[in-house]
Amino acid sequence: MNSQISPTDSILIIGDCNLTASVSVCLLNAGHEVDVYTTDPETYRSHFEMHIASQQLHIRRNSSGKQNILDNIPARVEYKLVILITPENFEIKKTLLNRLEYSLQNDAIIAVNSESIALDVLQGECKGHNLLALNWSEPAHTTFFLEIIYHDNEDLALTIKSLAKLHWGKDPYIVESNGIRSRLLSAMAREAAFLIDNEYASVEDIDRACRNDAGYYLPFSGNCRYMDLMGTYAYGMVMKDLNPNLSTSKGFPEFFQKILNEGRQGMKNEKGFYNYGEGDIMNWEKTMEEFSYSIKSVIERYPFNYTKNKEAIID
Repeated sequence: MNSQISPTDSILIIGDCNLTASVSVCLLNAGHEVDVYTTDPETYRSHFEMHIASQQLHIRRNSSGKQNILDNIPARVEYKLVILITPENFEIKKTLLNRLEYSLQNDAIIAVNSESIALDVLQGECKGHNLLALNWSEPAHTTFFLEIIYHDNEDLALTIKSLAKLHWGKDPYIVESNGIRSRLLSAMAREAAFLIDNEYASVEDIDRACRNDAGYYLPFSGNCRYMDLMGTYAYGMVMKDLNPNLSTSKGFPEFFQKILNEGRQGMKNEKGFYNYGEGDIMNWEKTMEEFSYSIKSVIERYPFNYTKNKEAIID
């Protein structure tokens, strides 16, 4: 079996969360036939239909691929690519990997999301060598983010990078063994927690600072290019003075632990960092969906690398 994947090949997605539905839409848009196994088909259909309706509303687009919702994971399959969207739980990932190991052809690629579990640890539970980590951003069909992690076979990562760049509408990057997205976000979250725990700032202060400063320029340039634009030397001097005072805590933030102890699950139960009233959740979800199309349009006008006439430079 040829491990090269075309945009018309069938792909199996296994997962239960909203991200599963948006990954499915992303792949259907590319022309793939997508088979989905989920333990909660009703919720999956609800999320999927919402994404499809929103896509038709905002960009008048219909997916060209075909979707099938499966009752179970087939005992023997010939997919070239299987995508797992799982909780960040080693035992759940291990169980699925072991199950798929005996169902797939030897050269099939298994791509599992993994934010905090190193890929070599997962590979120890997978007899084959065709294991990658793929980390997505929600909603997957409107964002350019795709993090590809490999352990000992970079060719697999290059195969997925090419497919994602040419057909999935992604601007992917490849890293070895461990992801970088979660490390960057966790460093920011740790400092935010330190500021809140020590009463230097409120949750609202943190959100406004991130939204109105970094949130303004990151979609255009990223961090490092922005420092080049504003003056790299000046940022170096700030870091020299400020870094010794930043949090290096290895413990769990006190205020975050309090939120969890109170059973606050975010918009899922109308209580998280903020409180929400009747109708708020639907409005926030609808607004975020609308924003995702708007910001995608803006980013498309300013590619990561471009010439003076804004033609994209292909990496």
